[in-house]
Order: sequence, then C-alpha cells, then structure tokens
Amino acid sequence: MSLDLHGRPLRALRVSVTDRCNLRCHYCMPEREYVWLPKDTLLNFEEIRDLVAVFGRVGVEKVRLTGGEPLLRKDLPRLVGLLAALPSVRDLALTTNGLLLAEQAAALRAAGLHRVTVSLDTLDPGRFRSVTTGEGHARVLSGIDEAARRFGGLKIDMVVVRGVNDDEMGAMIDFGRVRHAEVRFIEYMAVGGATRWSPASVVPRAEILERLGRRYGPARPIDETAWAPANRVALPDGTVFGIVPSTTAPFCGTCDRARLTADGVWFLCLHASDGVDLRTPLRRGAPLDDLAAVVDLGWSRRTERGAEALKDGRFGTAPVPIARLRRDAHLEMHTRGG
Repeated sequence: MSLDLHGRPLRALRVSVTDRCNLRCHYCMPEREYVWLPKDTLLNFEEIRDLVAVFGRVGVEKVRLTGGEPLLRKDLPRLVGLLAALPSVRDLALTTNGLLLAEQAAALRAAGLHRVTVSLDTLDPGRFRSVTTGEGHARVLSGIDEAARRFGGLKIDMVVVRGVNDDEMGAMIDFGRVRHAEVRFIEYMAVGGATRWSPASVVPRAEILERLGRRYGPARPIDETAWAPANRVALPDGTVFGIVPSTTAPFCGTCDRARLTADGVWFLCLHASDGVDLRTPLRRGAPLDDLAAVVDLGWSRRTERGAEALKDGRFGTAPVPIARLRRDAHLEMHTRGG
C-alpha cells in the first residue's frame, strides 16, 4: 500500500464520470456559463475501468462515482458492472442529486453498486427551486425512496448554509430516520465554483451539534477507526448522523482519497491547482503496471493538506476568481468530483 509523506495511505478514489450537471446549486455551480471538458477527451468506460484497476494495484479499495451529475452519463450501469467485477474494488458507491435515481436505482443495484448517497439540501419545494435554480424536488424524493428500498438505506448529504437552509437540519434528520438514511451535514466550503462563499455563511460543526442537541438531547461521538470525512455521532434514541467539518476542522490528516476527472486527470487533493494527466499515456498504450508506478510515486511524494491551508489563509480567503474558472474547467469542484 502506497503511503504519502504524512503517512496517509491511498485507499479511496472518487471518479467523476461527467462534468455536466442538470442543476445549478448556488454553492457549487451558481454561474450561467461554464467551460466544459471537450467530449473527445472524456474517458470511455473501458478506460475508466483500466485506470481504476491501476489505482487498485497501489491499494485503492473504495471507489465512488461522482460528477457533475453521474446519472447523466449514458448507460452508467454498464460502467458499474465493469468496476464491480474488479477484484480490488471492495466498496463501490455513487453520489447523485437524485433527479434520475428512481428510474435507474434497480439497474444500478443489479449491476453491482453497493451504496448510494443523495445530495439534498432542503425539504421545501420552493426553496429547492431557489437553491438549485431547477425543478424536480418531488423526483428527488422519489429517487430517495426507491434507492432506500433497493439498497436497504442510503446517505443524504446536506450542505448547510446560514440563512438558506440551516433551519431544516432537524427536519432532515427526521426525514432520513424513517427511510433508514444517514444524514451528513456538510460545512459550506470555498472550493471551485463556490463564488458566493463567505465565512459568515458557514455553520460550524460545534453550532450544528449545539442546535441539534437542544432539539434531541446531546449526541455522543461514535468511536471509529475508519478514515472517513464525517464525524459520526448518535442521538439519545440511537439515530446516527454525520458532520463533515471541512471548513472549520478539516480532515486532511486522515485523507486517504484521490480524484480522477472525467478526462483522466488525477488530483491528489480537492484543493490542488494541478493534476496528473493519465489519459494521454493510457491512450498511447502505456502498460497498466507503468501507470501504477506513476501513481505510486506521485502519492509517495504527496504533501497536500489543502483544506487546512485554506482554513489558515495560505490560499487566501476568497474562492477562485470567476475569470480564472472560465479559463480552466479543472478548477471546478464539479469537474474533479466534489
């Protein structure tokens, strides 16, 4: 297993299968125009499988399909089947906005997908339109219900933004409880297209716990050894939820994940400014063992602790300027898998 210079193993890979999305959430894609990856640069399913196999050779066991919105990628269950057949892949998950999930949940499950996470920031249809600049709230709820039925449960990610949806945290826990869904509250991050981010918009972990404690009673931490981004806690009635304190208490020290864009660029950190092009050597016929050696060497030199640097002000305090984002699609969070 490959270790970086901070002793962190490479065990998880987020694979973006498309940079396109059918929503425009204000914390992720608030602008009208974006620079898209050229379609002829996108990896086909066999290329994705081969690169996931490459990462498997250096220790990756957990793979998550992301976007953009991954369910926009045509025939995605076929890719799921290819990845599920890899001996190295022990955990295969998907993060989706849920709009197309009801129609595809059965096929994804049959193809070998293990877990689903749905991004849902509000239970109010009107607020959904405001947050996402789109319609389809009822379709998302239907997708959650179908996925919960097919997979026996799921996770719900809620980006908490002060003055926007922070009054719905309790309601979201209640919503998830009856669907066997574990809710994860995510602190609003200044990453990529979060061009409206400000420190005042962040609801920190401590406040989330305090506010939910007033409603349900104090939550107790769950002692875990897994290197997961969420701090998981249990309410007095046993309901478990998580908080991803990516802004106020980053998990850089236990980050064991890498990101692969839809056009085959490998990023060692969500906040990295540059990545490693794996598509070009793959298409030129480089042996997978050679590519695995590239990944192993790159990870062994990894020093990135990007979220901590952002918190400490070493990256500045504002998101990436819009003009720069429009010149380079790879700077966007929706391109590198969020």
